[in-house]
Amino acid sequence: MSIQEDVEALKRIPLFAKVEPAKLKLMAFASERAQYQPGDQLFHQGDTADAAYIILGGAAEILVDTPGGPLKVADVGPGAFVGEIGILMDVPRTATVCATEPITVLKITKELFFRMVTDFPSIGIEVMRVLAQRIEHMNTQLREAVAARK
Repeated sequence: MSIQEDVEALKRIPLFAKVEPAKLKLMAFASERAQYQPGDQLFHQGDTADAAYIILGGAAEILVDTPGGPLKVADVGPGAFVGEIGILMDVPRTATVCATEPITVLKITKELFFRMVTDFPSIGIEVMRVLAQRIEHMNTQLREAVAARK
């Protein structure tokens, strides 16, 4: 894929939809494109967070370690933005992301991400929206789990 194709892919992601193409081109150029095969981990729960990932193609699952083994909490695909919690909060990874099929991602370093948020506050607002949606989804899952135990 070319830089222009990466820019087009970024434009389709709500997080970056309002960012001007020249800045997206810079972001695509400054990001690292990586590919993973099924079973490969983009990162592991507990690792130091150094980057976030945008899934350009393929699919992955998000796993959380539990005493009974890994628990799948979500499936993600093209357009998903993963790993941002660790770079936003400067905490170890809160989950493991594992490819379930061949996957292509853009790896965005912490420095690049914060530069983009500083230049485009709308990205920060969109990140908050995405995180709020995840919290609501998790709350729904918790309510359902508690109701099922009764």
